[in-house]
Amino acid sequence: MIRYNLKCAEGHGFDSWFQSAGAFDSLKASGHLACAVCGTSQVEKALMAPRVAASETAEPERPLSQPASPAEQALARLRAHVEANSDYVGRDFVREARAMHLGETPERPIWGEARGDEAAALADEGIPIAPLPFTPSRKSN
Repeated sequence: MIRYNLKCAEGHGFDSWFQSAGAFDSLKASGHLACAVCGTSQVEKALMAPRVAASETAEPERPLSQPASPAEQALARLRAHVEANSDYVGRDFVREARAMHLGETPERPIWGEARGDEAAALADEGIPIAPLPFTPSRKSN
């Protein structure tokens, strides 16, 4: 695993873990990287300092599962709310959103995955959508 400091075209800085350097490159090339703050897919690696062993007086590292900043805490609350109050439809999001808009299926809160061009097409059709600042949890094994 490798952790990169990232920066989007809007100037937002954030960090993320990747399986390898190649995994970052492949996710970026496929358009599956997005800014954790604004959602833009224009994300680049930011300047990073090498990891240095902590001294005895350094603050202990927090587990990755605990949000540190108020923004991360708010994002965790948003994610929990979305997951508890809507259906995850995965890659069927575009089809499901369009079917609900056309009255072919009952309306309900859903979330899922769509490519940028698919999301733009939904918006052009007047289908109310909004990007979420997180991706679904996936098991890597």
